Amino acid sequence: METCDPVGTPIEIKDKLDLDKNRTLVDTTKYRSMIGALMYLTSSRLKIIHATCLCARYQAKPTEKHLKEVKRIFRYLQGTVNMGLWYRKNSGFELTRFSDADYAGCKNTFKSTSDGTQFLGEKLIPIYCDSKSAIAISCHPIQHSRTKHIVVRYYFTKEHVEKGTIELYFVKTDYQMADLFTKSLLVDRFNYLVRRLGMRSLSPQKLGRLAKSQ
Repeated sequence: METCDPVGTPIEIKDKLDLDKNRTLVDTTKYRSMIGALMYLTSSRLKIIHATCLCARYQAKPTEKHLKEVKRIFRYLQGTVNMGLWYRKNSGFELTRFSDADYAGCKNTFKSTSDGTQFLGEKLIPIYCDSKSAIAISCHPIQHSRTKHIVVRYYFTKEHVEKGTIELYFVKTDYQMADLFTKSLLVDRFNYLVRRLGMRSLSPQKLGRLAKSQ
């Protein structure tokens, strides 16, 4: 795919993938090999995590529809081959986490996709969440009588909020950086979040200029 046409995002804005039971099956070994290569890349190419994990759900019986979406990720990578993470040496050390979830997003199992991203800094663990209800449950005991069905992990968070080891802050959806890992996004918003993560075009020439500016 070295001569493929690049695309602006690794996944399109449309209905999510499903099992696609009535379509033509493709080579499972080849499909899994492509997914494996992409999974290896996610450690440094954070922006392809959502698309790669979505396609990885269908490794048992991949179809042409699934393979097309995997190829789109490679088309995106072809156009951003020099992109990488760049951190300035004087960037600070506060630890900040953004978390998000795509509630019941899977069309086959209705399972949710959740993820987050952390930044290192002065505070221990501030967490930015775009759900005021989730923050209210963790911070206001008066509401707990209505939420007895919530599992233990939420009360684990509540306990640490009370101790002060975790701080919860509301962040508007426009600034929710974890959206990059849970949703298909339009190209402008996708590129905005990629830049916020600290990813830059790191061609040899650009690396030289960045190094001199430090």
